[in-house]
Amino acid sequence: MKYRPLGNSDIQVSVIGLGSMTWGHQNSEADAHRQLDYALARGVNLVDAAEMYPTPSHPDTWGDTERFIGTWLAKSKRRQDIILTSKIVGPARQARHMQHIRGGATRFDLATLRAALDGSLDRLQTDYLDLYQLHWPSRSTNFFGQRDYPWVDGEESEAIEQTLAALAELVKSGRVRHIGVSNETPWGVAEFLKQSERLGLPRILSVQNPYSLLNRLYEAGLAEFSHREGVSLLAYSPLAFGVLSGKYLDGAQPAGARLSAGSAYGRFARYASAEAGQAVRAYVELARAHGLSPAQMALAFVIGKPFVASALSGATSLEQLRENLDSVDLRLSDEVLAAIDAIHARLPNPAP
Repeated sequence: MKYRPLGNSDIQVSVIGLGSMTWGHQNSEADAHRQLDYALARGVNLVDAAEMYPTPSHPDTWGDTERFIGTWLAKSKRRQDIILTSKIVGPARQARHMQHIRGGATRFDLATLRAALDGSLDRLQTDYLDLYQLHWPSRSTNFFGQRDYPWVDGEESEAIEQTLAALAELVKSGRVRHIGVSNETPWGVAEFLKQSERLGLPRILSVQNPYSLLNRLYEAGLAEFSHREGVSLLAYSPLAFGVLSGKYLDGAQPAGARLSAGSAYGRFARYASAEAGQAVRAYVELARAHGLSPAQMALAFVIGKPFVASALSGATSLEQLRENLDSVDLRLSDEVLAAIDAIHARLPNPAP
């Protein structure tokens, strides 16, 4: 395994982190424990969770992902061996179908942040998080695949300086070591950095945003913050929900897969659009022409970027997890990288 610093902290994270959003729907508690055991044996130390997981969030299962990690921690006694992260559900329009979480109390004020953190720590059976993240912005902006900027006048949302002040209280309490954001925009990252410097408040270490061969939007704007301000990317969906493995090509519907017919993941169909399908076919054909696993090529591309601290890779089987982790040692040739850029120029960002 290889490791990189998380932001400007002294934390070193594995370049592939363990995603957990399927634990509780597609994966059982025993599956989750086996994945954790195997991932740590391979050198993975970053484990990413969220209070709303598994996804899609449901009243009967929300929080199960954190509970599964908590029972593993209680059994394994390996809290000191992992960098553990979680996220508070964001407010605004995305939370309307999440009234089951604190009765819809999802604002980023101090009382809600404390309640959310208390719940996560209790389920995780730990007394601190290494990184606590805002799952998405409190304002209406471009995230979760929205291409057009949603101009909303008079919208009520917490000012970023107020959110930072509340997060500072959690850090001061010792229950959170560091803070980060997720699904954020360049303006949002700039504002968090500006207000932390202006007010002497904790600085965000990371941005957890989508980044893959099908979505390279991070490169335009946000990557410069990683370069010049030391804010790391925790890249989620590096395989675009498994689409970049090629398993959905030619209309294939693998049993139990996230985007198969009847799956609860239908709202993520942007990964299976016609445009995404054209790009996926091109990338899969490129990988096979060079004797590469399509999934490993896709992951190697992501972790090859200097602004990426870790690619968060979820898996529904140990076989998938093994293949994903094997990509750590894959270095893509200049020829393959040039061909990837040629495909991207022709079919840019079909799955934002």
